[in-house]
Amino acid sequence: MKKQELIHLHGLLAQVQHHYESSTDTTVDHDEYDGLGVKPTSIHRSKTDHKEAVFALADGITDDMVATSDDPLTLTAD
Repeated sequence: MKKQELIHLHGLLAQVQHHYESSTDTTVDHDEYDGLGVKPTSIHRSKTDHKEAVFALADGITDDMVATSDDPLTLTAD
């Protein structure tokens, strides 16, 4: 994945996080993500920095989803 594509993905994931927080009226744990200091607008940062930020943001969102879910998640084929 190119750096520009990774930055775009970072921005989209930040929007997903914002939408998730507003729709569930909760706050996702941002400690790991905030500790990196890389935002989608930090275009001067390296590709590796954005990759770490994407993983940290995705982990925070999914961890919160799992913690607040009452039912176990299962995948089914349609």
